[in-house]
Amino acid sequence: MITYIGSENIISPLGDSARENFIKVKNNETGISLFSGIGVDKEDLYLSKIGTLSDNNKFDVLLAKCLDSIIKESSDNIINSKDTIVILSTTKADIQENLTAPIQSSVEKIKVAYKLHHTPLVISNACISGVLAMNTANNFIQSNIYKHAFVIGADVISDFVLFGFQSLYAISNEVCQPFDKERKGISLGEGAAGVLMSSESSVFKKEALEFVEGTSSNDANHISGPSRTGEGLYRTVQKTMELANIKSSEIDFISAHGTGTLFNDEMESIAFDRLNMNNIPLNSLKGYFGHTLGAAGLIETAISMQSIRTNTLVKSLGFEAEGTSGGINILTQNLEKEVSTILKTASGFGGCNASAIIRNI
Repeated sequence: MITYIGSENIISPLGDSARENFIKVKNNETGISLFSGIGVDKEDLYLSKIGTLSDNNKFDVLLAKCLDSIIKESSDNIINSKDTIVILSTTKADIQENLTAPIQSSVEKIKVAYKLHHTPLVISNACISGVLAMNTANNFIQSNIYKHAFVIGADVISDFVLFGFQSLYAISNEVCQPFDKERKGISLGEGAAGVLMSSESSVFKKEALEFVEGTSSNDANHISGPSRTGEGLYRTVQKTMELANIKSSEIDFISAHGTGTLFNDEMESIAFDRLNMNNIPLNSLKGYFGHTLGAAGLIETAISMQSIRTNTLVKSLGFEAEGTSGGINILTQNLEKEVSTILKTASGFGGCNASAIIRNI
């Protein structure tokens, strides 16, 4: 049975649709800009913030806006079907408003507002949440538990999140430069993205793609530091390709995690080197959107789906000179080529890693 994926949407500082965001990314525009006096010591920091949204209930607004867009691109009434599940991916949700239960009220609001048959499922597993949410949806569909899944990821910038990353010395004082030798850390971002996944191609108003397979793995190396050998990422990609019955030579493009931190980017390069994926074109989209945490996997998947639809790969913004030991083929310019099969990867705190393969039908 095929799991179809489509109706992708993105809300970010670059726009309110997947197409609008992709056009901006294709033009190598960034949503990251300088904000004054916002760090722990009121530093000036580069962030990707959505200026058109009020800080009040921003998380709930992003969820609803993103879900509304996807519903419009799907068959009528499937959102209310008993065969449908809504899956939310986030790391911290609206923790600025509710420190003890930041996601609970949002789940209840969505269930009531959209008259859902089932309570939305929340996937919150650090920065692999978005990819893990799609993998979970695929497992439900392949197991005939649900026929349809609306998968939405969102996170917003708060003092709690910003100060936390600053305490780890992970925030760059410049725009992030994933995989570059001068990289200094992440630029935080906020946004939302989502997709519809289904066992039925007829529910999509526009042509859908195939979600082939996805897995996750944990290397248990450290609470915040990735494995020095890339073991977790290596294992999930290897397993995903094995289950998908796909060889590395069939992968046209890798959408990497690429946070811009010293340890993450090095780990990824080692893992891809071990997987013999050195020659596959690869990028990080963090230079466009910043690190959007629980939304990152879905934002970057949606952009990758646009790459398949347009046969256009975009450069890894901020990369100029190789800064990792594993030789990887980082895109330094946009590339027009046939794109059929893509690999999306994600890595996060606690040693978690996830991967997924999507292809044109």
